Amino acid sequence: MKALFALLLMCISTLSFAVEQAEEIFKQLAPSLYQIRLIDKASGEKSSIGSGFQISSDGLIATNYHVISGYARHPNKYNIEYLDNEGNQAALSLRSVDVINDLAIVQRDVTSEMSFFDIAELAPAKGEELYSLGNPHDLGMIVVPGTYNGLKNESFNDRIHFTGSVNSGMSGGPVVNKNTQVVGINVATSGNQIGFLVPHDKLLALYQAYKVGPPESIEQQMAAQLMRSQDKLITTVLNSNWQLKQLGRGLIPTIDVPFIRCWGESNSDKADAQIMAAVANCDLDENTFISSDFFTGSLEMEYRYMESNKIGSTKFYHIFERQLNQVAPGNKAGKDDVTEYQCHHDIVEPTDSNINNKAVFCTRAYKDFPELFDVMYIGISIDHEQYALLSHFTISGVAQDTSLAFLTKFMESVKWN
Repeated sequence: MKALFALLLMCISTLSFAVEQAEEIFKQLAPSLYQIRLIDKASGEKSSIGSGFQISSDGLIATNYHVISGYARHPNKYNIEYLDNEGNQAALSLRSVDVINDLAIVQRDVTSEMSFFDIAELAPAKGEELYSLGNPHDLGMIVVPGTYNGLKNESFNDRIHFTGSVNSGMSGGPVVNKNTQVVGINVATSGNQIGFLVPHDKLLALYQAYKVGPPESIEQQMAAQLMRSQDKLITTVLNSNWQLKQLGRGLIPTIDVPFIRCWGESNSDKADAQIMAAVANCDLDENTFISSDFFTGSLEMEYRYMESNKIGSTKFYHIFERQLNQVAPGNKAGKDDVTEYQCHHDIVEPTDSNINNKAVFCTRAYKDFPELFDVMYIGISIDHEQYALLSHFTISGVAQDTSLAFLTKFMESVKWN
């Protein structure tokens, strides 16, 4: 009992110290913290809010891209404003963005040098205590203690796993170590004390690039970033190990990289089913936010195998062909963002495969980023009467030559066993 009591006192003492340290950090940093507001010009009201923090003495402020994305896409519709810890508010101008890492730099007018956050040179140690600052649910600035758990393994673009409450409105706020140096930027939450941060080196790179020379235009900057990111992704995928796995009587490719995960399902437990069906899905568990109704940067592969000796071949084929209607783009985009799909139909047998497919390859162009496309491929086997295999992929925001290289490798990797 005494040992338990001593342990309880120790825990209370540790918690009290952490709270005191968090309060001290907040007092020290509050003048350099801001609420970032997107204001709809027509109504004069807030459209969205987030957090931000000053990173230079001349008024540069870091936040998330998604906090100010409305202005980046529609500058005639919105204004950006800040609210500081003393209740002052004024306009901000957008200076630079990193759409891949969800970062933005905005600037306020200053009349004299101001205090600002230092960006750390080194990443934290695993298990190190950190402090997340932000404005959750428009309730005012707070400090949330948490723990650094390293980078998320399943992410293509680096994200820090942070054990702490990153709530709505805290997006764009800084996460600091005990020395008040920025080691991450709040970006997302999965609930249950699981938060994700953008590593500090991404912000440092954006800031240094801006100091060398601001972008000619935000739209051109975004286009170049999207192109580089998707080229890096597809090149990495094409150069990785493509493993063939059995699905029914077919062989399908899966890619041995940690950021693409696969899932499967079947009705093999249904002995009375007229058609035996098995489905496998592999996808990139992340995407790039452009606006609330426009996402890109995704990659998805899907395979469906069906077999039956209980129904006629004609009926079986019609049932299987209806699966084509369930195939859809892998990302969300509206008519203002992309053109209609243009599709090419053909009967193909890839050189290095042994399967005859009725194939459809579709593309749609990005209106504001003219060298980027969404692509969608569907192949449905036509060389057997009682079993069939559908193979499908979608890639969003990809260059034409890169998509064709992926198409060739994908088609040649789907085979009969």
